Amino acid sequence: MKTYYKNNAGLYVADQKESHNWIAFQNPTPQEQHYLLEELQIPEAFYNDISDIDERPRIEVENGWYLIIFRIPVVSNDVKLPFYTVPVGIIFNESVLISICFHQNEVIEDFVNYTQKKKANIGNNFDLVLKLLLSSSVWYLKYLKQVNQKIKLAEENLEKSIKNEELQALLQIEKCLVFFMTSLKGNSIVVHRIKNIKNGESLDAELLEDVEIELRQALEITNIYSDILTGTMDAYASVISNNMNDIMKKMTSISIILMIPTVIASFYGMNVPNSLQNNAYGLPIIIMVSILFSSLGVFLFMKRKWF
Repeated sequence: MKTYYKNNAGLYVADQKESHNWIAFQNPTPQEQHYLLEELQIPEAFYNDISDIDERPRIEVENGWYLIIFRIPVVSNDVKLPFYTVPVGIIFNESVLISICFHQNEVIEDFVNYTQKKKANIGNNFDLVLKLLLSSSVWYLKYLKQVNQKIKLAEENLEKSIKNEELQALLQIEKCLVFFMTSLKGNSIVVHRIKNIKNGESLDAELLEDVEIELRQALEITNIYSDILTGTMDAYASVISNNMNDIMKKMTSISIILMIPTVIASFYGMNVPNSLQNNAYGLPIIIMVSILFSSLGVFLFMKRKWF
């Protein structure tokens, strides 16, 4: 999908024939790919890099074209992975500014609505990139709140019963945090590269500071949640191990108790003379002795809290 935006105290959708400041592509079709490569003549390598789901955030310059790639968070359709990150590419030269994303996301639409609400003007291409990075950082924080709720829900389920499903839910959340952490670090590198390229010129110092603060905050919260999750999983792993040891201890105790009457009956069941072979009460005596020793064994194990 291709959308033209013009900068007029906020970003507004423009007609193709009107002057525009920004062309946004989302899930570009083959026709739009042809338009990008043949009519706008962007470097094909840039287009292919953005299409790679694992592309890292970075800045490249080629034949007067700038490519800035950063990663934004999106909601996943995969139940096994609630959130992940995807690359967004900003390509521009002196005459045109293009953004390309091959995945549905809420970041760009929310950013456009925000500029309209705040009547914010876009100073230059780097200003747009910084504001998009700021908006993406806010979305990281929003999704991190949802991640925190999922962690609490998984912990509550684990307190009721420790099953593989609950542990797998924590593992899935940990994967989300790893994606977030890696992407935020990459976005921070992009911001520093922009500072070095512009060397403070034509950059809004306040905006730059806001971007750095939001990125740092999102990264710190991600690290905190990751540490909490790691500690939680380690704690429940220890609980599972302790429960397993307790179960094995109880099973061993029961086996020993059941072995006592078996041993006694074995002695008196051998085909050799014994003091009870002619006794009419031999069987009841053996049974009573077995019960007595078994009860003694149960008492000793209970005293040691093995039951």
